[in-house]
Amino acid sequence: MVGQVNEHTFFIFCFFSVSAMAKLLILLTIFFSTIAAVVASGSAEESHRFSRNISPKSMGLKREKLSVSHLHFYFHDAIAGPKPTTVIAAQAAMTNKSETLFGTVFVMDDPLIVRPKPSSKLVGRAQGIYVSASQEEEGFLMALTFAFMEGKYNGSSLSILGRNAISSAVREMPIVGGSGLFRFARGYAQARTHTVNHQSTVVEYNVYVFHY
Repeated sequence: MVGQVNEHTFFIFCFFSVSAMAKLLILLTIFFSTIAAVVASGSAEESHRFSRNISPKSMGLKREKLSVSHLHFYFHDAIAGPKPTTVIAAQAAMTNKSETLFGTVFVMDDPLIVRPKPSSKLVGRAQGIYVSASQEEEGFLMALTFAFMEGKYNGSSLSILGRNAISSAVREMPIVGGSGLFRFARGYAQARTHTVNHQSTVVEYNVYVFHY
C-alpha cells in the first residue's frame, strides 16, 4: 500500500515537473523571439532611416578652414522702359487699396554690374522673387539667387532669403547657401539704395560670405 502511494506521488511529481519545464521552455521561446524581432526591427530601421551623420572627409571637406569673400556690385532693377527686368506676377484683391502694395509678387532677372551705370560690366544676375509683405511700411520678403558669371565665380551662386525694408538706409539679409565655389556658404548681404527714378532702382550690395 505504501509502495503504491509512493509510486502515485512520484508520478504526480514528474507530471508537474514536466509541465513546469514545458511552461519554462515556452516562456524562453517567447522571450528570445521578442528579442530577435526587436533586433531585426532595429536593423531594418537603421538601413532605412531618414538621416545619418557622415564624416566631412567623405565629401572631400577638410577641417573647418573657411575662406571669407567680399563681393561688391550693383543691382539694377528696371520696372519700366523698353526692357524691364522685373515684372508683377501676382497681386491680392486688396493690393490696389494698400499704400505698400501689400500682396504684390514681383519676379526679377536683374543684372549685377560692377558700377552704377547700366552699361557697366556684367558680373552676374539676380534671379528670384520679392513680395510686398508689410502693411505698415515698404518691406519686401526677398527670395533670390545671385548667379555669377565672372572670373573664378563663373557658374557659382549665392542664395538670399530675408526681409528688405527698403526705406532703411542699410538693409541686411542673410546668405542661406550657395553652389559651386560657394557650397556650404553662410554670411550676409548689405544693401544700400544708390539711385531711384520712375523706371529703375540701382542698389549697391556688399556681400560677406564664408565658404570652403
